[in-house]
Amino acid sequence: ATIVDCCRVALDLRAVLAELGLRCVVKTSGGKGLHLSVPLHGSTATDETTKHFALALGRLLERRDPARVLVDMTKERRAGKVFVDWSQNDRHKTTVCAYSLRATPVPGVSTPIGWEEIEAVVDTDDGRALAFDPATVVARFDADGDLYAGSLAADQELPDLG
Repeated sequence: ATIVDCCRVALDLRAVLAELGLRCVVKTSGGKGLHLSVPLHGSTATDETTKHFALALGRLLERRDPARVLVDMTKERRAGKVFVDWSQNDRHKTTVCAYSLRATPVPGVSTPIGWEEIEAVVDTDDGRALAFDPATVVARFDADGDLYAGSLAADQELPDLG
């Protein structure tokens, strides 16, 4: 899948979360994908409940757009599709944190981005705007502040999808 595909899926997911009354923030992985985070500061949610919630959302997106989205972890089946990695919510998994350098030929950075940037990528069908080097990230931070600060500021609870 391309970063443009990831952006389309991210916008769909943001819309579903909004319908559930949840806000989310987004950042690049610094590689080839996006990470969406639903702030649960002060929540009673556990790693198990967040994992099941993420899987349910992924399955919904997969049903809506099976040509583009899947939740199956089998690498052979993921080629050309956006993999909704619900398992990242497992207690023993890690995710690169915002502003981390990535080992790419030109060091990439896991960079918080605004939803308008995602929309622009979809509108232009060009994901190059979401590749950030360290100097660019510093300049963005100086100009716009921490676009990921909202990940620690929302008191939200996950709804029971039951």
